[in-house]
Amino acid sequence: MSMARWFAVSVLALAACSDAKGKQPEPSPAPAPARIDAGIAQLEAQSPNAGIEGIPSKKKDGTKGDGEDTDWTPAEHKKGMSRWKDVGVYLDGKPIGFLTFGEMPITLKPTWVKDKVSQNKPANCPECPAWKWSEQRFYKFTDYLKAMNVPIAKIKQMHVYGPKLSQSVVVTGKDLQTKQAEGFMFRFGTDVAGKALPWVPEGFGNGKTPDKISGVMIYIERKPPTVTREGIELDGVPQTGVPYYGEPIRGGIRVYLDDKLAAIIKRQELDPKQATKNDAGDLQWALGEYLKSKGIDDSKIVEGWVIRAERRKEKFAWADLQKMSFAASSQAKGGIILGDAKVQTNAIALHTRPIKDSELVVIKPGEEW
Repeated sequence: MSMARWFAVSVLALAACSDAKGKQPEPSPAPAPARIDAGIAQLEAQSPNAGIEGIPSKKKDGTKGDGEDTDWTPAEHKKGMSRWKDVGVYLDGKPIGFLTFGEMPITLKPTWVKDKVSQNKPANCPECPAWKWSEQRFYKFTDYLKAMNVPIAKIKQMHVYGPKLSQSVVVTGKDLQTKQAEGFMFRFGTDVAGKALPWVPEGFGNGKTPDKISGVMIYIERKPPTVTREGIELDGVPQTGVPYYGEPIRGGIRVYLDDKLAAIIKRQELDPKQATKNDAGDLQWALGEYLKSKGIDDSKIVEGWVIRAERRKEKFAWADLQKMSFAASSQAKGGIILGDAKVQTNAIALHTRPIKDSELVVIKPGEEW
């Protein structure tokens, strides 16, 4: 057995680790990493684009959604599977979140997978390896479900849609409580941005291994549809959208309350009669009043974070944030302009408790592309 193959057979090193945004102080050292064993067969079966000896590669593939998509296109101009650009998570047909790096639950921590990456060899050392060990950021689906307070034991089925609906992964709550579920994970195309990509252990669930994620459907109370060779069916009726909901959600400014999706601000749904005009003559709406109109109880909110470019950027006390107005225009490419300081905003995370610096995402050197 070659040395490279011996390394690949040995382990996947997994470590639950604190996450954070780049400019925040780094958290205290994480606990000693947890480790699990994984065979080479599982890795080699994963993807034809895997790295050396089946270890997941950090090479970015734009054809599979690995690059960050910054082009905004109105939903009405999209058809077919392109309607699934935003990877929504739906519980019994109700949207509860989205799999984007900047909108992950604050309590969700990564799992670090040992990875081989290329390196430059010294000119005077032909025997030196052209690779080195590194770590790649993954997230366990079971950790995500716990962070979203979804009771795993009550799940009838969870469907992770692939690039075609017929390629969807189907797992049960029982599957998600097995040891094998620790290897059922997702990552992002450019590590800390980009499209959500799945990692499915060999033979897990229905055995499907798609190369990207279009949506996640969780069924607890309602009857799960059936994945067929043609797509998704519910009681014999083809489902081209989100079962029990309709068209998948695209765009808008998502507003989260304690990590759960609470509202979506969409420019075309804003009522001009509820707006005022700013000094430039643009329409603007009071954020606090708008969120109340969407049923958000702000009595316990203490702070809010502005999210853009997949990062938490600015923090505001709720007493200040609720008084701000926002403007929406086509130039914002689906975002809003918040407050007199004209803060570009693509999502808002509200919390009923202060978020510590140690809870924020830590971006490691080499993860930014």
